[in-house]
Amino acid sequence: MTISESILYYLPELLQSLKETAIMMGISMLAAIVLGLPLGVWLFLSRSRGKKISFLYEGLNLVVTIIRSFPFLLFVVALIPLTRMLLGSSFGPIPASFPLSIVAMSIFARLTEQVLLDVPEEVSYLAKSLGVSQWQYVWSFLLVEARSGLILSLTTTAVSMVSYSTVMGIVGGGGIGDFAIRYGYQRYEYGVMYFAIIIMILLVFILQGIGNQAARKLDKRK
Repeated sequence: MTISESILYYLPELLQSLKETAIMMGISMLAAIVLGLPLGVWLFLSRSRGKKISFLYEGLNLVVTIIRSFPFLLFVVALIPLTRMLLGSSFGPIPASFPLSIVAMSIFARLTEQVLLDVPEEVSYLAKSLGVSQWQYVWSFLLVEARSGLILSLTTTAVSMVSYSTVMGIVGGGGIGDFAIRYGYQRYEYGVMYFAIIIMILLVFILQGIGNQAARKLDKRK
């Protein structure tokens, strides 16, 4: 069969793999926003600039660093018993989203902390002079000032998740990476494999383009 014929032949499996990737990406990125952003803000607030680093920061920093430095595939395998206990199964895109979500949360939390550290200290002085609460400072000053950088950080996290999601087929998560291995590499259909790779590259370009455009629109310096 020609490459186009092979792609049409495997089209149902390709569409299913894209659906699985979308599920894993959607859940992990939701976790990054809902859990990773507050964790990153907490890391920033626990690390008082110019002062002694608190025990709270040291503890949170240690957890995030361990998760980010853990080899991802081994991390996924190590979490299989916990995933099975919490979700009743370790196979499928939803269980596979559990380790992905933890990694996405950790990556975005660290990037959020770094972005917030670049916010000028004058913003903090202004907030204090106005007598705002901690919540008002974070919501109305800190996140507003850092919103462009946070969008770029979220984009970087999403691109990383595309890469990480490609290996989830090894533990039964499916996805476009699993499609490339099973229907491309293992069946010697290299045209199908390269087509799947091109889809992943295009997905990264789309995510990066959307993120860059959104960051430019929200950049207060322009």
